[in-house]
Amino acid sequence: MNKDYVLNFAKELLHIDSPSGYTKAAIDFVEKEVTALGYETKRSAKGNLLVYVKGQSSEKTIGFCAHCDTLGLMVRSIKSNGYLALTTVGGPMLPTLDGEYCNIHTRDGEVYTGTILSTTPAVHVYPDASKTPRTIDNMEVRIDEVVKTKEDVEKLGIANGDFVAYDSKVTITDSGFIKSRFLDDKISVAILTGVLKELKDQNITPAYDCIFMMSTYEEVGHGMSWIPEEIDELIAVDMGCIGLDLACTEYDVSICAKDSSGPYDYEMTSKLIDLAKKNELPYAVDIYPQYGSDVSAALKGGNNIRGALIGPGVHASHGMERTHYQGVEATMKLVLAYIQE
Repeated sequence: MNKDYVLNFAKELLHIDSPSGYTKAAIDFVEKEVTALGYETKRSAKGNLLVYVKGQSSEKTIGFCAHCDTLGLMVRSIKSNGYLALTTVGGPMLPTLDGEYCNIHTRDGEVYTGTILSTTPAVHVYPDASKTPRTIDNMEVRIDEVVKTKEDVEKLGIANGDFVAYDSKVTITDSGFIKSRFLDDKISVAILTGVLKELKDQNITPAYDCIFMMSTYEEVGHGMSWIPEEIDELIAVDMGCIGLDLACTEYDVSICAKDSSGPYDYEMTSKLIDLAKKNELPYAVDIYPQYGSDVSAALKGGNNIRGALIGPGVHASHGMERTHYQGVEATMKLVLAYIQE
């Protein structure tokens, strides 16, 4: 496995703002990379990237998917004092956003910086500064421009419906930890891209035709609601959850047996467990009651498929996330093992 390639790719992708509905730059970045590797690509109508890999047999087609879209915010309205009221895109953990730097993307392509703050941000002013609930109605953006009124903001071109993307804060440590917002699910996009590179570097031909897909609306529930009709099996590569009574750690590949949408395909899940054992990979099997994946969206969209879910263990999901390269590598190896069976 090319560790440096995967981590460098992940770092670059994590730095690209891409909340659900504003993912073109991220998808363009991924498409440029996989095209350079020599793969054929297509885009679906809503912007999902499809990467085609010819197998030894066309008897069936296996799909793999990860998502480029992230959590984010949007301008709900401009306040009279020049601050921005917000609405959420997806489900960010709002208390972790207090004090975060952000970019405001206007419809005409301008980008302004700012800071997300509580509406009671100063302990020397507000007696309840530390106690105010960090809800979306109690948070706002302070823009880094000389603006004193709503009209001043409007003159910049900022308007209701503009996307607000907050800082990913990417850090990769010498000890192998990847710390960043949006590891859910850009680390999995890096994993699938790393697999595509490994297939080329090692001259590996999958047992069956494969389509690797990067979706754009997973965080709002309909990322892979449509998939190419030739796909028979779909494996979502997404973050594994850590905490409570869960077995997964940052060093494992998670194999999810069931999430909020119900159980995943028994035979596929069993095969993934057997392959993890056979290849001596660190793995965990878990149930995620607060979770849904792109396979969930595909099944609810009426696609006639079997589905499974795997991914590296990620701590503190939708907040200040962290995983370890050991879990990333184990996930890559499990994907490679599956497509060669």
